[in-house]
Amino acid sequence: MSKRAVLEVIALDAEDAIAAQAGGADRLELVTDMAADGLTPTVATVAAIRGAVDISLRVMLRLSDGFRAGDVARVGRAARELRDAGAEEFVLGFLDTAGEVDLAAVETVAAELDGCRWTFHRAIDHAADRDALRKQLADLPGLDTYLTAGSATGVDEGLPVLRAEAARAGEPGYRQQLLVGGGLRLDHVPGLRAAGIDAFHIGGAARPDGWGAPVAAEAVAQWRRALDLG
Repeated sequence: MSKRAVLEVIALDAEDAIAAQAGGADRLELVTDMAADGLTPTVATVAAIRGAVDISLRVMLRLSDGFRAGDVARVGRAARELRDAGAEEFVLGFLDTAGEVDLAAVETVAAELDGCRWTFHRAIDHAADRDALRKQLADLPGLDTYLTAGSATGVDEGLPVLRAEAARAGEPGYRQQLLVGGGLRLDHVPGLRAAGIDAFHIGGAARPDGWGAPVAAEAVAQWRRALDLG
């Protein structure tokens, strides 16, 4: 029997979180402002969600649209405030203007997490050299996941990259879990599972009525069933 796959769902508030857990999500990514592709939520929102569900939560550390770090000190303060409020897992990722990993910014923010587990998000799909990025970040404490579609344009175009990276699991720079998201559809699941990928991330797919509506437990449950069959 294959290992149970991780299902991560984007949650904007406690209502989303409760529905996602009811549908079978294993973990939530907490964000605000999806018009900017997901920014850091407020401490109050994180506390409300933590009080509403008991599954794992990963909180976004991103203060503005795009992949530049911006005010790294502010990002660090946000991380400290969220940790003080009980957040234990995070999501982050910064590139410079050349598309290289902003190693100084990533290291500074990761240091504020003090060993908490974290995901490097889809900035990797916009990197000039994703292999170099992985190797530069390989030994950073707490980094255990890459959220990626394999391509900046989404999973359809990124499938060859995702399969190739899954095949390199365990190599230096490739020891972190691949969490696939970004244009992900149910029909992608069997092939990705066959390639050894065991973590999946959904946002709009959990909201049949669009981002103006909450997460639907049954939509999440449909993904849970598909992953369990895979």
